[in-house]
Amino acid sequence: MPKYVIEREIPGAGSLSPADLKGISQTSCGVLSKMGPQIQWLQSYVSGNKIYCVYIAPNEQMVRDHAAQGGFPANLVSEVHAIIDPTTAE
Repeated sequence: MPKYVIEREIPGAGSLSPADLKGISQTSCGVLSKMGPQIQWLQSYVSGNKIYCVYIAPNEQMVRDHAAQGGFPANLVSEVHAIIDPTTAE
């Protein structure tokens, strides 16, 4: 199944409190449970003004539907074509 990276522009994301992040996570998980097992959230990275999320889904539209239902921005959705790390150099 395809993997996607979602860029979410959220001003002040890096300053969100643990309680804020918990609430966002709970909202996301609630939407995911309604959408079914085809879409999965793997993890997210919180930076200054953006959150980058990694999802597995059958298509980009399902990722965008999740964002719309959860009230989250999905400014950029990119399919992952390969994953590299230091071991790729070996």
